[in-house]
Amino acid sequence: MGRGAHRAGVTPTARLSARILVIDPDGCVLLLRGFDPARPELGDWWFTPGGGVDPGESLEDAARRELREETGLAVDDVGAPLFERRIVFRLEDAHFDQTEQFFCVRTDRFEIDDAGWTDLERRSVLEHRWWSPAELAATGETVYPEGLVERLAEILGD
Repeated sequence: MGRGAHRAGVTPTARLSARILVIDPDGCVLLLRGFDPARPELGDWWFTPGGGVDPGESLEDAARRELREETGLAVDDVGAPLFERRIVFRLEDAHFDQTEQFFCVRTDRFEIDDAGWTDLERRSVLEHRWWSPAELAATGETVYPEGLVERLAEILGD
């Protein structure tokens, strides 16, 4: 996900996205850290696995596919979307007006497999990490979606 929302004279492309909160038995969430290779001066940020819904693909199918491609984790069920977020952003030469549906998958902690990453993901994703809610609450780093600590508390029943 990029920052730097607007580019003069360019209409962003509307896009639907499926994103996944991957939570381990301890309540830690898996996040990826990335940046925009075209604008490294914007810094980096942490974000959930996920991405665009392909034409004719359901949100749930997109969530399962993106989870498998970005982490290597294959699941049969991602449940229903838990919440929605809208963001306008740029990443490299693309400019999006994106509506994101967030799903949640509970799983044992695992090491991600990046074999399914796109060229863009290989250029823009720096690392991954499991974050506890306390670590997220204490960090000064940029984390998307905004309010993730509160969302985790709702999901975990805290």
